[in-house]
Amino acid sequence: MDSGVLEASLYTVKGIAILDNDGARVLAKYYDDTYPTAKEQKEFEKNLFNKTHRANAEIIMLEGMTCVYRSSVDLYFYVMGSSNENELILVSVLNAFFDAVSMMLRKNVEKRTLMENLDGVLLAVDEIVDGGVILEADSSAIVQQVAMKMDDVPITEQTVAQVIQTAKDQLKWSLLK
Repeated sequence: MDSGVLEASLYTVKGIAILDNDGARVLAKYYDDTYPTAKEQKEFEKNLFNKTHRANAEIIMLEGMTCVYRSSVDLYFYVMGSSNENELILVSVLNAFFDAVSMMLRKNVEKRTLMENLDGVLLAVDEIVDGGVILEADSSAIVQQVAMKMDDVPITEQTVAQVIQTAKDQLKWSLLK
């Protein structure tokens, strides 16, 4: 077998991150041990941000990784893969992630709104990639899956406001019948 030919792998994504406009981590999930400690991850993220926050490109090779990114208001979205990964696949993951977050936040993709809806955004990350394997690249399907999972919160884990709203909704529907 030719040593120059690499085996195809389902483990496409090495990491997904969202950084704010200061380069601070808002959300990051790594799927292999390239950066095993939080300190190494944050160092890589700082380096990544410094190389990308003023650039107009949407792809960079950094520390042996292919990184695709895009920005919105005060956030930077990143998807990382190995140096020999197909950039188009990584861009499709990035676009699905960004578009799903945009739909969930009603096109208001900025840090404050994202932080208020962080639970849904984390669910979206889990719907897109599991252990580095891409599960879904259709933003509408991702948003539907997240909505279904968020509706399935057991009553013991709901906030008081959620319980009251559910009760109001049920009362309203019973009065309308």
